[in-house]
Amino acid sequence: MLLPVSEKTDVFGIQLETQFIPAPAGQEHPVLVFLHEGLGSVHMWRDWPRLLCQQLGCAGWVYSRQGYGLSDAVADVRGPAKQSPEGHIRSGRLQPDYMHREAQVVLPELLDRWGIQRPVLIGHSDGGTIALLHAAHSDVHACIAMAPHVMVEDMSIQAIQLAREAFEKGSLRERLKTFHADVDCAFWQWNDVWLSEGFRSFDMRDTLTKIRAPVLAIQGVDDPYGSMAHIEDIARLAPQTQLLQLTRCGHSPHRDQPLAVNQTIEAFLKNLRA
Repeated sequence: MLLPVSEKTDVFGIQLETQFIPAPAGQEHPVLVFLHEGLGSVHMWRDWPRLLCQQLGCAGWVYSRQGYGLSDAVADVRGPAKQSPEGHIRSGRLQPDYMHREAQVVLPELLDRWGIQRPVLIGHSDGGTIALLHAAHSDVHACIAMAPHVMVEDMSIQAIQLAREAFEKGSLRERLKTFHADVDCAFWQWNDVWLSEGFRSFDMRDTLTKIRAPVLAIQGVDDPYGSMAHIEDIARLAPQTQLLQLTRCGHSPHRDQPLAVNQTIEAFLKNLRA
């Protein structure tokens, strides 16, 4: 069994934590690229990307966005937002368009560095949104979005407010320290932007009509961060979408229902190859 190889990849002068998962010998299937959630990282995925790649016979890439995992932190993460003159290096608070920037600036640069054309994007939560945004503007083999956000719901804001309380007064900060070198940077960049006034108008549904690639959208019935409206809107606006609604499943389908998720992904991709 080939084990993942971890390294750092320079993107616009920022060192991003990346991990390559080799494919079994002789396999030439599309490469899987995993895009993590708002508080995620390479290691918060745990072993799921490797096991999925092994099941599918695919190579994979996993990375931590800036400020997460072992990637470079964001300077002055709660301060005024600033960008370098060329717009590539940022500091201060995340802005409401941060997922658009990741999808259209950072991810294309990473794919170019890795030599990947037409990947299978697999995104969770914020990562699912980033996957959809990238697929709307670039050629991908397929897009798999788990618990994505296509607009902002009151229930999402309420859940994120509870996360802030758990971070400040509960055990969340200690639990997240396992996955992030700078846990305060990781938490506050996500929490501050989601609870900002400017983010309340976030709505990417008009972009969904531009997606031409096959889409698999997955949502847990018990997800406190979002309702079924997200994946239903995806299917309505991108009719090539296949839906998977999971009972006894919260915000992390790959952890709550891994067997059902893996089997559905395998069938979805096999159907594309056929």
